[in-house]
Amino acid sequence: MHIDQQLLEDCFRGNERAQYELYEKCYGILLSVCKRFAKDGDEEGVLLNTGFLKILNGLESYKSNVPFEAWIRRIMINTIIDDHRKNKKYKETIEYRETIVEPKSGGMEYNQADLQFDAEQLLQFVRSLPPMSAKVFNLFAIDGYTHKEISGMLGISEGTSKWHLNNARSKLKDMIENEMNVGAHLKTVTAGKSRFLDK
Repeated sequence: MHIDQQLLEDCFRGNERAQYELYEKCYGILLSVCKRFAKDGDEEGVLLNTGFLKILNGLESYKSNVPFEAWIRRIMINTIIDDHRKNKKYKETIEYRETIVEPKSGGMEYNQADLQFDAEQLLQFVRSLPPMSAKVFNLFAIDGYTHKEISGMLGISEGTSKWHLNNARSKLKDMIENEMNVGAHLKTVTAGKSRFLDK
């Protein structure tokens, strides 16, 4: 993602046309982050606009040696974490024992799921996770944060972060396997109907 320095300077000076142009350039990247954390389209819009406002207000601190895309992603994630801290109703304060259940051998692999589901379907699975488990899964599996970093960001222990990651993986595996079994059943039923009609 290349952003012209002049555009950033115009935005910093308050040029509304330049700010709108920057918004259009950043929109897709910021939305992709929001989609992974928000529960619906309304929340996506609120988070995205709040994050973009923080980007505009922080332009003075932007250093050109840092990739602009990485910088705006970081601000967007921080905005989401700030929102999480403010909205205590989504915060799960239960401490879980650091007992990590290893997945059972056999069964479906995530690579197999990638071949059978598009990104939107997988996103819907993640969105249906409990809120805290979804946040931990996104921060760890997608954004690459460690459990130590996540514990500081979300105000939970590292053990609780690990529990939520394990919980998210387990639930996602169940959802994906269930969806694959339903799909296989429908194919069998459809094939049976087709054979019946061909007779």
